[in-house]
Amino acid sequence: MLIRVPMGWEIPEREATPEPAFWNRRQILQAAGLLAAGTASAFERNPKYTLDRPITEEWAATGYNNYYEFHPTDKQAVKDMVGKFTTSPWKIEVKGLVNKPQTLDLDDLFKTMQFEERLYRFRCVEAWAMAVPWTGFPMADLIRKLDPKPEAKYIRFVTVSRPAEMPGMKLAPWYPWPYYEGLRMDEAMNPMAMFVTGMYGKKLPKQNGAPFRVIVPWKYGYKNPKSIASIEFTAKQPKTFWNDTAATEYGFYSNVNPKKPHPRWSQAHEKMIPTMALRPTQMYNGYGEWVGGMYKGNEF
Repeated sequence: MLIRVPMGWEIPEREATPEPAFWNRRQILQAAGLLAAGTASAFERNPKYTLDRPITEEWAATGYNNYYEFHPTDKQAVKDMVGKFTTSPWKIEVKGLVNKPQTLDLDDLFKTMQFEERLYRFRCVEAWAMAVPWTGFPMADLIRKLDPKPEAKYIRFVTVSRPAEMPGMKLAPWYPWPYYEGLRMDEAMNPMAMFVTGMYGKKLPKQNGAPFRVIVPWKYGYKNPKSIASIEFTAKQPKTFWNDTAATEYGFYSNVNPKKPHPRWSQAHEKMIPTMALRPTQMYNGYGEWVGGMYKGNEF
């Protein structure tokens, strides 16, 4: 009897979507707000993007969050601080060097996009890490629809600013709110870069960046802005929140690099939540095959 050996890019059967869940995914999506009623699309897990480790338990990934707008120091408190935050309806302003400046309505946008689920490693600059099934679509798909001008070399994101709903903004008034981040255009167009609207087959929790966030898994977590309210295309490299706050600690690129320590700690290992078990850190978080060609390897 021949024994089939799984290929390196295939997910283990134990981590595949169970058949009943697969066939019911449309109902799940509609209930979670991930699929607009009346559309024919649904999401499937993309087998191209797989993991070398177990998926982090959902309670851990949704209960341990850096989201300074809600709490600037206590990661486990964030989930308890988001109750007043409203995520629907949601508008996103598109501006700058783009042929189609507009204000996107998220419900309308969702009707036009093809969703998929991807298993990605997620690495915080603080050296903790997790592995998450994200639901969303390639960033490039939306960028092409928005039609940036040829001179647009960067994309800038700004998070929503609602101090009345986001208590961390008042707890830490010294930060330059609202949060802002940016990517080079080739980074944003890389097939791995995603706009995310859900995780674990459900609607994205508020503490994880609802209703619309960025995931670029080869960079540290703060390069993945949450609750996006504005997208701007620019010719010049945009300023970023943490680089403006502590330039010697947080660069524009912030690619995961085990050989470049943070000024206050090593990046050679990561701690997997919730056990904090140590694993060696991989260059580009293990995604060099997809993204390494964009860099020289020493970017900060």
